[in-house]
Amino acid sequence: MLATTSPQAFIEQPSIKEQSQARGLIEWRKTLDQQLDELLAGGEKIRDVVHARAQAIDDMLRLLWEQHELPHHNLALLAVGGYGRSEMLPYSDVDILILSRHDIEPELGEKISGFVSSLWDTGFKPGISVRSLTECLEAAQDITVATTLVESRLVAGDEQLAKKPRQIVSTAWTDKTFFQEKMLEQQRRYAQHNNTESNLEPDVKNAPGGLRDLNQIGWIAKRHFRVVRVYDLVHLGFISEFELRELEDAEDFLWQVRYQLHRIAGRDENRLLFDYQRDVAARLGYVQQEDDAPNHAVEQFMKTYYRVAMKVSTLNEMLLAYFFESVIEPRLTDEEKPHRSSINERFDMIGGKIAVTHHRVFSQTPSALLELFYIMASQPEITGIRAKTLRLLMLAAKTIDDNFRANPVHRAMFMAILRAPHNLYETLHAMKRYGVLGKYIPAFGQIIGLMQYDLFHIYTVDAHTLLLIRNLRRFGKPEFAKDYPVVSSVFQRLDRKEIVYLAAIFHDIAKGRGGDHSELGAEDAIEFCRNHGLTEREGKIVAWLTRNHLVMSITSQKKDISDPDIVKDFADHMGDMVHLDYLYSLTVADINATNPKLWNSWRASLMRQLYTQARDIIRSGLDRPVDHQLIIDDTKFEAMQTLSNQYAYEDIEKIWCEMGDDYFLKERADEVVWHTQAMIEHGDNPDPLVLIREHRKLAKDTAEIFVYTRDLPNLFAASVAVLDQMDLNVQDARIITAAKAFSLDTYIVLDRFGTLLSDTDRQGEVIYALTNALSRPEEFPTLLERRIPRQLRHFAVQTEVSIHLNTALQQNIVEIMTLDQPGLLAKIGGLFMMQGLDIHSARIATLGERAEDSFYVTKRDGIPMTPDESKAFAHKLQLALDEASQVVSVVQ
Repeated sequence: MLATTSPQAFIEQPSIKEQSQARGLIEWRKTLDQQLDELLAGGEKIRDVVHARAQAIDDMLRLLWEQHELPHHNLALLAVGGYGRSEMLPYSDVDILILSRHDIEPELGEKISGFVSSLWDTGFKPGISVRSLTECLEAAQDITVATTLVESRLVAGDEQLAKKPRQIVSTAWTDKTFFQEKMLEQQRRYAQHNNTESNLEPDVKNAPGGLRDLNQIGWIAKRHFRVVRVYDLVHLGFISEFELRELEDAEDFLWQVRYQLHRIAGRDENRLLFDYQRDVAARLGYVQQEDDAPNHAVEQFMKTYYRVAMKVSTLNEMLLAYFFESVIEPRLTDEEKPHRSSINERFDMIGGKIAVTHHRVFSQTPSALLELFYIMASQPEITGIRAKTLRLLMLAAKTIDDNFRANPVHRAMFMAILRAPHNLYETLHAMKRYGVLGKYIPAFGQIIGLMQYDLFHIYTVDAHTLLLIRNLRRFGKPEFAKDYPVVSSVFQRLDRKEIVYLAAIFHDIAKGRGGDHSELGAEDAIEFCRNHGLTEREGKIVAWLTRNHLVMSITSQKKDISDPDIVKDFADHMGDMVHLDYLYSLTVADINATNPKLWNSWRASLMRQLYTQARDIIRSGLDRPVDHQLIIDDTKFEAMQTLSNQYAYEDIEKIWCEMGDDYFLKERADEVVWHTQAMIEHGDNPDPLVLIREHRKLAKDTAEIFVYTRDLPNLFAASVAVLDQMDLNVQDARIITAAKAFSLDTYIVLDRFGTLLSDTDRQGEVIYALTNALSRPEEFPTLLERRIPRQLRHFAVQTEVSIHLNTALQQNIVEIMTLDQPGLLAKIGGLFMMQGLDIHSARIATLGERAEDSFYVTKRDGIPMTPDESKAFAHKLQLALDEASQVVSVVQ
């Protein structure tokens, strides 16, 4: 144990006033903190530092115990909880129990009160309970109290009395009831953290894979085996030496992280927030090199964290299941014991879990390592793996090597798993968790725990990949068809579904290597497919999907898919319906597995629209050119059929003649009807007209806001500023200027509160705010100050601006990627206005902390910018947005 300065040296004799004593102990604590920090920084083991702090606090408490003349008989000072385990970090609570054999007399009570007061005065944060034996037995009926008593440790007082807490727990709880209650408690704790180790900002103490999972093993095992140290469980055969080392290594790492969190936050902080991740990474030695990617160091640190957390939760699962099977299960009645049935000569099923028939199954038959998972994926009644089998499995997984991977039997077995009818996601998840998948596909092993330091990818790469496969499987189930009606029918038509499963496995498998992960992943996919019996054509489709897995999402979200030429280019890239169907299924599953908040009815409608339009082009023949005039004529004819029942032909034509062909080329007929009706009814009224309706044809939870007003500078900036203030997120914008200098604008918005379409008062507020602003757009945007979300402050997004010419439209396409921030669209609109540019349409995408927006613009005379003008404006735009991003990043 490390030696630290004694608290005795910092306080005066008992005759000196208590105030002076408290000041001395506060100084001692500061010295203790400094000593331990220096020892840790100098390379001392975190385990020794953690225990040294607990020992030093023991010394202080003993000193105070003596000074307050508390007895050593019939009264005991016990450390409980983390302090009872001698695990103290800088701001850990000092949890103590003062246990009395009898009811406490008033005179003794006064001494105890003085002791407690002096402890508070030292600056520690004590958690104090004072109980008699009778009160302690009553309190132990609560599982939380019972848990603290399991790890009670004598600090001062009656040694015989110190043995009572564990006896009390054994009286209050049986092995079975204690185990059951602790497992329920763990389930509730897991649920509070989304049942995953891979949260973006994990709680290193309470989340799955955190320190509580290690404590849980100790609580249950210590209570049954009556041991004080986890190490003693090795001699009892409960855990192996290897498992103990794994547990201690994981605990050391988590203690290091938690220690630095306490120091950085200056309090008992357990959440690894974005605010702290970079600093913790640096303190633990993850250094950013000049040639590294911008977030390399913090991503490597978090990769280590996630791997450690997965290891901890897996050991927790295995050891607690082993405890149940070896301790609880033998005591069950015959009716309660799980039923055993034979699967084959290698495996049985016991109570819904698969088990080996003997302990040499994997060594005698290596293919059984994959056969076990094939059985799991083929028999839905199997819900897991027995603990003893799991122990053997995790050891056998370490033997997977090139020879194992090259074995034709093993290759066939892996493909059989992908083709199995049930539980593919659950099976692959188990293969990853227990060390098989990462060993069988080494490239997959490299992405386990790999995170991307942003708000867009909310899962680690491995977790995202398996969730993608889960989503694909859901497309084939009737209960999910209502949520994904089009893609479900498309997926169910796929002949070889293992093709898209393999594309899912390989689509992100090359992340973190440097270079284009899509290209590198395609190369890996080709080799894997050749080795696993797929035909040359099938392998090429898997590689093509891997290489092009982002094409459909980029086209639908960042390009103007109302432009027939853009859709034709996309259809040409697909080539046939086979590639389109596979890519559509993969893309929808991919977006939903990246960040569930990204998938909404608007994105679904864009994807569906692109798919159906490309499908029609492919079916009609890719060699047929786009007939722009036919599209224009069809749109006009369909709109006229509706409008002619209400208005004179001359009134309709008067409006239409002010619109260019591009309007009828891109707008649907029902949009043309809505716009025409509004303009005819509004007549020559100079006041702005604002209407709101559900975006009926495409996205049921989006609203379509129609604005008809005089064409003035700053209309776009003023409009989006108001929409932002009204908590509406703009997804799409189309701005059309009629010949008589009126602007016809349509905004597709999502409501952050989800009330716009149902609350008429809120609709009225939006209409009033827009009408008021557009009556005097030169005064807008007068942006309200909005709180910058905490998480955004910790990301530095380098602004990228590109401007190129769309020759068909004779418009400049301005593509912007920058840090998302309140009022961003209004800021961009203001910059366009100052440059003398008119916005004709916009496509808005927010991906985590990044805004990726596209604008179609011309100069005021309708002419696009020259190359030199584009270059100069791109530079100006980048400087302005970079400056705004820097302001956001430093605001605290």
